[in-house]
Amino acid sequence: MTYLIFILPALILSFYAQIKVKSTFSKYSQVRSSRAYTGADVATTILRRNGMSGQVAVEAVAGSLSDHYDPGAKTVRLSEDVYGSNSIAAIGVAAHEVGHAIQHNLQYGPLELRHKMVPVTNFASSASFPILLLGLFLQQIDLIFIGIILFSAVVLFHVVTLPVEFNASRRAVVQLADAGLVSNEEIPLVKKVLGAAALTYVAAALSAIANLLYYLLIFMGGDD
Repeated sequence: MTYLIFILPALILSFYAQIKVKSTFSKYSQVRSSRAYTGADVATTILRRNGMSGQVAVEAVAGSLSDHYDPGAKTVRLSEDVYGSNSIAAIGVAAHEVGHAIQHNLQYGPLELRHKMVPVTNFASSASFPILLLGLFLQQIDLIFIGIILFSAVVLFHVVTLPVEFNASRRAVVQLADAGLVSNEEIPLVKKVLGAAALTYVAAALSAIANLLYYLLIFMGGDD
């Protein structure tokens, strides 16, 4: 019951966020942009306006909502639903991913930090829970503490992700407006798409924080 008190609100938000992002993307995938630019058009245009057209590639990738920016390959990868579509959802998502490419080009602090944290986070996310379980099973407070330290790295990664994602969305809206890729009436619609996507990152961060607080409660002997 104690664990449910900690985690239930975050789980509810996470479930809501997943439904929200899918329903919002589905809704605005049916709304065509008045300027008729596709996701690929938007991505290449914004890259060109920022002097990055020869530095960052734009590619189509299989899957739904699989859009991402690959900093190692310097490539914006857009899902099939985004790459060739001229919907409000498609151009919003495409602009957001290019926002990450712009962050990378400008060496945006939180993004640089997140990139450096990836190896540590990958290890911590796979090792923290087994170490915590082993510590609980053996009733070894030192192992529980090590597990908490490792999981704290995972939580920090989620927290650092928030400004990265919010900033990329802000950049996306500014770029779309300044380049005339959307009308003034369409900007609020783009913001709805990006806002729904951002909610998933908020939910993930809150879930991680809730778990960390519960582990700390165990460590301090507050759980019966």
